[in-house]
Amino acid sequence: MSAGPFDDEPLNFVVVVNGENQHALWPEFLDVPSGWSPVFGPAGHEECLAHVDRSWTDMRPKSPIDRTGS
Repeated sequence: MSAGPFDDEPLNFVVVVNGENQHALWPEFLDVPSGWSPVFGPAGHEECLAHVDRSWTDMRPKSPIDRTGS
């Protein structure tokens, strides 16, 4: 079984964020999907993961946070 582009650590990735402030790594050679915006990269897999760890500290989607105010 071969790994897909999302598992190929030697590739460069971008960190993308959607309207709910959810983060994902996306291979730089693929178009960013609709509804997602690049916020970091391109960079190596580990550097992108480190960025996600630093910047996505609240894993809850944005809409419930906005509703509760906390």
